[in-house]
Amino acid sequence: MAIIIKTPEEIAKMRELGRLAAEALDYIGDFVKPGVTTNELNQLVHDYHVNVQGGYPAPLHYGNPPYPKSCCTSVNHVICHGIPDDKPLKNGDILNIDITIKKDGFHGDSSRMYAVGSISPQAQRLIDITHQSMMAGIAAVKPGATLGDIGHACQQVAENAGYSVVQEFCGHGIGRGFHEDPQILHYGRRGQGPKLEPGMIFTIEPMINQGKRHLRILDDGWTVVTKDRKLSAQWEHEVLVTESGCDILTISPRTGKP
Repeated sequence: MAIIIKTPEEIAKMRELGRLAAEALDYIGDFVKPGVTTNELNQLVHDYHVNVQGGYPAPLHYGNPPYPKSCCTSVNHVICHGIPDDKPLKNGDILNIDITIKKDGFHGDSSRMYAVGSISPQAQRLIDITHQSMMAGIAAVKPGATLGDIGHACQQVAENAGYSVVQEFCGHGIGRGFHEDPQILHYGRRGQGPKLEPGMIFTIEPMINQGKRHLRILDDGWTVVTKDRKLSAQWEHEVLVTESGCDILTISPRTGKP
């Protein structure tokens, strides 16, 4: 599969879908508190995509085995692809909600970290450094840079803070397809890999572990957890390579902040 350079018309649609994804994350954050279940959050996301935004949750029935829910909810030591369930969230938990909306044949994909009640300074530091890792990767995006430049930037921030980078999962191109080329690794060496060109759209979504990078996948075929059961965090933005740098397509409409 080749890297798809988006047309101006496709870029306009992707800007709209990125905004919808960010709006959904703004919306669901108001409901994250001790006592709520991730199943309840999942239903709220589903209904918001369908009834308010006029779209569809792309994760639902995606993949093999088919993913059973409308968003991913990864709590504490879950790295990614956590399946919503009926266990109430408790004070001190950290939660990643990863949503992808599909509408008019295009996709919008983003994730954020949420604190459940009052969290520990150690958990907050992990969340903050992971966000810094993502933003460092985004800062490396410009025409003529390479995919390795992005990965190196993400990795340096995480490892300099004493954390580890998950290597088995990565960002991805996105557009008419949920997952397109290229794969965006969150580790790497400067100058390596394909060069970036205006019109590329992809996600940068580092998964950063408090302990070692090693993981295991649970029997449900989806849930990925840290092998040492230490905390993990993830943030995800969609970026468009422009003539002079990049635009983040999934900035929060509510706060205006990435």
